Amino acid sequence: MSSGAGAGKGGAGAGKGGAGRGKPKASKSVSRSSKAGLQFPVGRIARFLKAGKYAERVGAGAPVYLSAVLEYLAAEVLELAGNAARDNKKNRIVPRHIQLAVRNDEELSKLLGHVTIANGGVLPNIHQNLLPKKAGSGKGDIGSASQEF
Repeated sequence: MSSGAGAGKGGAGAGKGGAGRGKPKASKSVSRSSKAGLQFPVGRIARFLKAGKYAERVGAGAPVYLSAVLEYLAAEVLELAGNAARDNKKNRIVPRHIQLAVRNDEELSKLLGHVTIANGGVLPNIHQNLLPKKAGSGKGDIGSASQEF
């Protein structure tokens, strides 16, 4: 069955009794997002691109491409944040999980290097010099360390 997307076939000169030919009277509109197989809104992004005056004209493929890129980035962050939430035995993603996900991923950390995530906290990190010395090395190290000062 045709959903009305094929513009070339059937038209005004297709003949008289053409069942299923031409444009149906009350055809259901199909969104550009569903045509592209995306969840992000292609039409809304197209509107924002036009209203933002980034260029005089906006091509038909630009909002589709931008929607796909934004959807990919969102899916990537959400997957990593979901893993961080599961590691912390939580069912809900909170800003802390997004922070942990982004900062532990090299490419996302570079992309969002100067971004502050509200209520995200910081990565747990203690500098090597601040950690206590190994206790198993013996008493000789402790005595020599005290004599250095």
